Amino acid sequence: MKAALVGADGTLLHEARRATGRRRGPEAVVETILDFAQELRALGQERFGEPAAAAGVAVPGIVDAENGIAVYAANLGWRDVPLRELLSHRLDGIPVALGHDVRTGGLAEGRIGAGHGADRFLFVPLGTGIAGAIGIGDRIEAGAHGYAGEIGHIVVRPGGTDCGCGQRGCLERYASASAVSHAWADASGDPEADAADCAKAVESGDPVAVRVWQEAVDALADGLVTALTLLDPRTLIIGGGLAEAGETLFTPLRAAVEARVTFQKLPVIVPAALGDTAGCLGAGLLAWDLLAAQRPTDPEVSA
Repeated sequence: MKAALVGADGTLLHEARRATGRRRGPEAVVETILDFAQELRALGQERFGEPAAAAGVAVPGIVDAENGIAVYAANLGWRDVPLRELLSHRLDGIPVALGHDVRTGGLAEGRIGAGHGADRFLFVPLGTGIAGAIGIGDRIEAGAHGYAGEIGHIVVRPGGTDCGCGQRGCLERYASASAVSHAWADASGDPEADAADCAKAVESGDPVAVRVWQEAVDALADGLVTALTLLDPRTLIIGGGLAEAGETLFTPLRAAVEARVTFQKLPVIVPAALGDTAGCLGAGLLAWDLLAAQRPTDPEVSA
């Protein structure tokens, strides 16, 4: 878990980390979140002379942001957790905003990170899986049911590898950091090898690594071109563990995307700027947005 105290302008005032402890069960994870938030609020009081005015929390899985419910998270084992209500109660009734982890990360990248100034952007983190956040102005589009941006489940290799979503050939089965790790472990014969090792082997000119890497880049480019055809973003922000390879990823990826576009406008393809603090900063921005929305407007004056 990562937590932060965030200023109104997105300034990171304090950051802390703590083990999720998911092996202790979903109830224990929720309790850890509540304790962590309470301690952070007390630290704000101690260090800045006042407690946090609102809280934001970003969680994985399916999120009902409107009702403040963490609906489902396979890796945490929870269902229908009323997280907003629980947090507000623990934090003496302050307003609490709940968001999806990738979308909150995208919110931060759009407002104060790599997408700053772009009126339309797509944020795609390449980690264990692949997700996406669709930026429109200063907000993130969640979709009618909260599922917008699931680019990792675009089918790029029909009839290909089985995916946990029930389809076959999904993008994240070929171009996520975990997919590259598995492919390189198989190709290199080293079960401990991962995507970072593959990137290093590419940089050293290993032809097998170059093949594995290029296959992932090609799959990623296929998925991204589908996304930009639908969304027409001005900026395409790539983050997550795979993006840490830097130009080892971005040079061939830009070339692969450019080779695939026809009538589409080519977006600027840039690395994410905020790293793994994006989710914390985005959650803080959600909290500030909530306060702004609740602030009373000036009454109309009639002549």
